[in-house]
Amino acid sequence: MSKTVSILGSTGSIGRTCLRVLRFLGDDFQVYGLACGGNIGLLERQIQEFKPAAAAVGAASAVTSEEYRTLKKKYPGTEFLDGEDGVTELAGRRVDVLVSAIVGAAGLKPTLAGLDAAGRIALANKETLVMAGDIVRKRLASNGAELVPVDSEHSALFSLIRTIEPSDVLRIILTASGGSLRGLPASDLSSVTPERALEHPTWEMGSKITIDSATLMNKGFEVIEAHFLFGVEYDRIDVLLHPESIVHSLVETVDGGLYAYLSVTDMALPVLAAFMHPRRLKNPFGRLRLEEVGRLTFASCDRSRYPALDLCYAAGRRGGTLPAVLNAANEVAVNAFLEGRIPFTDIVKVVETAMERHRVADDPGIEEIFEADREARELSRSLIGVN
Repeated sequence: MSKTVSILGSTGSIGRTCLRVLRFLGDDFQVYGLACGGNIGLLERQIQEFKPAAAAVGAASAVTSEEYRTLKKKYPGTEFLDGEDGVTELAGRRVDVLVSAIVGAAGLKPTLAGLDAAGRIALANKETLVMAGDIVRKRLASNGAELVPVDSEHSALFSLIRTIEPSDVLRIILTASGGSLRGLPASDLSSVTPERALEHPTWEMGSKITIDSATLMNKGFEVIEAHFLFGVEYDRIDVLLHPESIVHSLVETVDGGLYAYLSVTDMALPVLAAFMHPRRLKNPFGRLRLEEVGRLTFASCDRSRYPALDLCYAAGRRGGTLPAVLNAANEVAVNAFLEGRIPFTDIVKVVETAMERHRVADDPGIEEIFEADREARELSRSLIGVN
């Protein structure tokens, strides 16, 4: 019998990759639901091909558009759910696999809804664990749902670490490409344009995550995510720069051994692993030839060049509502940079100020987390001068 799958963020980079993988898997999976923000044109093509039972459109502007009204009339066999509440409702419907690939804090509420309904959460929304890692961990313990990471780094660790006794793990190492600006002198970063910062050298990603890769904020988020996924303390999680993006993560054991996961830079591989775990399938998504790679290089991170990394470690160690503030301020600042309102180097400055001014609440409930998120966005907009 086919397994059912819903994809939150189906028109984004990860969502499109998921559908590419599902084409390969054929009848093994049946798409139940698709959810997008506002890309109605692409959503229609996906509905036409995969014929989901339900579809959700989150963006308020898209929900009221003539294009969306026409889409609903054109596909009477698909149930349409409107707005952010509609996306959350879709996420809360029982399926075998729920892919959480909505970017940013907007993905938290739907993912929490999915934890009570899906057999497996294929997690590509790292903000869920950044903002509410303790809540997610408690929810998983109580309802028995399965959480499988989709990020290439955490997918690699997920594959490696389950073969190693927890007591044998000395540390885990996440690799970072260094982002689109890695070759630029630090003195030139303040004059970088959004167009230049969006030119990632190895991965094809959405604009927000591409900027986060350039600041290394994305890697800092992954440090927090790794802490919750694998139960490893922050002083045993390291980051290395690895420009080739071939080694996705490493595990060092107490005897001095290093176990590395290497593959081509195609997100289809971690997506396939999330769908099929614990099975491994021969697939058409590319095979690594080390003789063609030639060499692999690694370097420690210059924390003065990448101050976002220290902010993430600090937020993760302090916990409470501070990681939610970290994420909210970053979302506002990245958006302001992409709109040309602030220079690239001010992204981290806005985040740092928001964190310094926040009064942390310990052991917060979900409403306290959302309130911290709201306050941080309001403060960050005022720092930037945006209403």
